[in-house]
Order: sequence, then structure tokens, then C-alpha cells
Amino acid sequence: MKKIILDTDPGCDDALAIVLAVKSKKLKIAAITTVAGNSTVENTTRNARYILELLKEKNIPIYSGATKPLKQDLVQAVVHDKSGLTEIRPENEEQLTNNAPEKIISLIADSPQKITLVAIGPLTNIAMAIKKNPQVMLKIKRIIIMGGALRVPGNKSRVAEFNFFVDPEAAKIVFDFPVKKILVPLDICNKIRLSVRDFKQIENKILREKLLKMIIPFSQNTRKNEGFTGIMMYDVLAVFSLLKPNFIKTKDYDIKIETKGKLTRGVSVPDLRTEGIKENNVTVIEQVDKREFRNYFINTLSK
Repeated sequence: MKKIILDTDPGCDDALAIVLAVKSKKLKIAAITTVAGNSTVENTTRNARYILELLKEKNIPIYSGATKPLKQDLVQAVVHDKSGLTEIRPENEEQLTNNAPEKIISLIADSPQKITLVAIGPLTNIAMAIKKNPQVMLKIKRIIIMGGALRVPGNKSRVAEFNFFVDPEAAKIVFDFPVKKILVPLDICNKIRLSVRDFKQIENKILREKLLKMIIPFSQNTRKNEGFTGIMMYDVLAVFSLLKPNFIKTKDYDIKIETKGKLTRGVSVPDLRTEGIKENNVTVIEQVDKREFRNYFINTLSK
């Protein structure tokens, strides 16, 4: 069973990713670590606890982390509304621990099994862990990252994807760190969407109704703000790639993160030149079997 730490900023699509990871029963989730991004760290932590409570999952610890990016103020998302989960507004205690980077380090250091980091929010926690203890962080198996836009427009600026736009300095630290990285960029995320009709096929009635309450406004907000119809499955694809690697296709790239450009801050820049020697640092997911994804997602959540 693959062992992971899920670093996240729920967020509707983050919530769906947590649900898929837990319901699959194929991942050993050592911890969920929360970060400010789609909403404040208070809200993202509260939302993570709400999702685990909805799933009746009591054995996964949650550790809260960074309250803001490394070098700038937090820019929150619009499409998830103020709470982070649109029409769902959890009122549970967020129970902040303020130690996610330290917990990431200790979990990796103490685990006899190599851990995969699944990073589906801004990369602040992971960058902080790298800065605090790079020797231990070199022991991770890989980092699966939802972020970046290579050949498509950004969804937060003209060119930058939200997670990298929020904390480009953190993204640069992670991309420059010499461990295996797998990237799930907007290029593939834009192609894999589900419909409300798909969600209505989920047979678990309680879960289905809660998710519909969340994702219908999310899809409406995404259409209004980003021009996309359907329900975007950004972060869910990161979890799916780990669960069903046979249904994805990848290609290696050399990618750098821009941190200073007035118009290009947060952009992920691939070297697309066909000549010359390149030191590829990221494996990019370029294709996903849409039918397999849809069927696996619906069937897994129906349990």
C-alpha cells in the first residue's frame, strides 16, 4: 500500500481529492497537512476535518501549517467562496497545530516506508520543510504536484496557475529540489471534467447530496470566473495518477518557476526547445483516460 502525506488547502476540488484518497482504501494516509491558499488556513483546516468527519474517518491526523505564502500576502481563490466549500460552511473547531512543515519532516524521517507527498495547494509547507531539513526531505519517494500551466492560459493571471501564483517562491524551492516530481498542470486538468449528472450517479446517498451542495456552486463560479463548463477535477487528478498510473501518459521536462516578473510571476516555464542538452526535473502528466477516470471516481465514491 502506497504511503502518502496529503498537503492541501480545501477547496472544493481538494475536498474531492481527499474523498477519493480515503474511499479508495488503497493509500496509507500518514497525515493531512493544511496550508493557506483557496481560503485561510483556519478554513482549510476546518474543511479538511469536515471531510474526514463526513467519511467517518478518525485515524488520519490533520496538522495545520503556513498561514501565508513565504514572501507575500495571501491571495485567496474566488471560485470556492469564502468558506472554501461554497454552500457548505463547517462550524467545527479548526484545531490549528501550526506545525505542518515539522510534521512532514518527522513523518518522513521516522517512516521505514518511503512516503509520497501529494501537494494540491500552494507549496509553502513543503518549501518550508525543505528549508528546515533538506537531508530528510531527500528521503521522500516523490512529490506529486497539482499546479502550473505549460501551454495554456493561467487561471489566476494571464499565464500563472493559482497554486504557483499564490506562492511562486515556494514553488521555485520545490522545483529546484533534487527529488522526483510529477506535475499535474492545467493543460491536462482543463480536459478532464465531470458533470452534475456524473455526480448524481454516485450511489452513496449521504455523500452524494453533500458533494452536490458543494460542487454545483463551484461549477457555476468556475464558469463565471474562468469560462469553463463542467466540474473541474484539478486536485482529484493528482490522487488518481497515484491510484491508476496505467491510465496516464507522461513526458519529462525541464521546468523553471518565475518569481519576479510583473506579468509573469508564478508562471511555470518549460524548455520546449528541441535541440541542446536539457536537465529534465519534472515528469508531466499529459494524458489521462477520461472514461477510466470517470468510472473509477463514481464507483469509488459509491462505496
